Order: sequence, then structure tokens, then C-alpha cells
Amino acid sequence: METAEYKSVLTVAEPLKSLTRGRKRDVGRNSFGRITTRHKGGGEKRLWREIDFLYDKHDIPAEVLSVEYDPNRTSFIALLAYGDGEKRYILAPQGLRVGSKIITSEHAPVEVGNRLPLKNIPVGTFVYNIELAGGRGAQLVRSAGSYATVLAQEREYTHLALPSKEVRIISNFSWASVGALSNEEHGVMTYGKAGRMRHMGVRPTVRGTAMNPVDHPHGGGEGRTLTGRRRGPATPWGKPARGVKTRKKRKKSDKYILSKRKK
Repeated sequence: METAEYKSVLTVAEPLKSLTRGRKRDVGRNSFGRITTRHKGGGEKRLWREIDFLYDKHDIPAEVLSVEYDPNRTSFIALLAYGDGEKRYILAPQGLRVGSKIITSEHAPVEVGNRLPLKNIPVGTFVYNIELAGGRGAQLVRSAGSYATVLAQEREYTHLALPSKEVRIISNFSWASVGALSNEEHGVMTYGKAGRMRHMGVRPTVRGTAMNPVDHPHGGGEGRTLTGRRRGPATPWGKPARGVKTRKKRKKSDKYILSKRKK
């Protein structure tokens, strides 16, 4: 069974109380309380860790106090102590250890964990926590093991190859962190049993082909039948599924995509 090597990376510590709070989970429901995403519900209670995505403490060095597990996200998190005494949580990159020093600065060295504008990051560098526009905070590349690669610097834009293989241009005044995110084994983990998934808030899923025709477009038939129908696979409500493009046509941000993600 594939498991992640947590003991060699994580610090045994309770989360910092001042940076945690309770939070009611949506469990797949919208603001009206109606289920919009199936197969979610239950699970263990989770303390919400306040993560700093703005990185607005510029030119103040920080030291890593601990690397911790966060049940609300796939990558690990790190607790920083800044030079002025403030403490904050950030997403932890691979290679960050207790005692490491990092800084957010326009002239920061290109080292793991440091944050600086894209225009100052050399071609070929791995980055994460990328801003789409200056001042918005980290929006792109925030999941476990992911990173984007700086491909080119062209006038006021930087070309980035995202984890989806999409090549996108972003203003080089936007900020990004150097490195790749931690917990890279997350995608290959085997959870072992249904009960562990229930603890994580994942409810059972039934295949459409195992249902009756009244319940799903894939249902019915004599014996085991192929998934789908003459018009192709569909959702329980008859909408086309699997391989169908869902991105809006003529979306404003299309002009920033140099190469679309691979199908």
C-alpha cells in the first residue's frame, strides 16, 4: 500500500491556536442548502488554519518554526516567525525544513521558499503560489507537488508552463514563490479502505451502469453493457460528459493562453 513519508518531513506539533478557527464545511451544498456536488458529507471535524496567500510582509526575513499537516489542503504548511515577531502559516515547498530562512523581497535570492516578482526569476526556475495580477495574492499552483516552469521573459510578460501543460503569459510584475510544493506523493497514495475515505468526508459512489434506466442514462440493458449510449457518456441529468469542453467560448483571458492544456 502506497503511503506518504510524513515522519521524515513533518514536525510533531499542535497548530498555533491564534491562527486557527472553527469552520462549518459546505459538504457539497450551495447557499440554499441544496446538494450541488454529490458524494460529499460527514467526516471528521477540522480546524481551519489561516494561510497567508497575500505575502504582504516585504523585506522582513522569516524563520521556519514547524512544518505541519493541514487537513484542509493537499500540501503541507509551514509556520513562520518574522523578524518583527509576527507568526503566519504559508504553503510549504519541497526542501523547506525547520530553521530555514525565507524572505519576500523584490531583490530576494532565487532560493526555495523565497518570493519575488516574476521579472526577477530566471528562465527554467520552478515556481508556485503565482499571482494573476499584482496585489491579488497567490491564485495559481497551490496543490500538493505542483509547480509551474518559467519558459521565457518577453517585455512586460512572463511565459509560464502550468501543471496542466497550458502555457500562459502573466504580467512579470506579479509575484511568485520559488520551488515546488510539498507532499508530492499525495497523488499516488492508496487509502486502503472505504472507512478512511468516510473520515475524509467522501461518501459512497455508485456507477451509472449499475443503475436502472430510470435513474441514469447509462443504466439498464441485459447483462453488462458499455458505459454510455449512442450519443456518448452522460451525467445523471443527460448532459454530455468525459472529454467535453466546458470552458466558456471567447473568454476574456483566452488572449493570455499561448498553448492550451493537453486533452
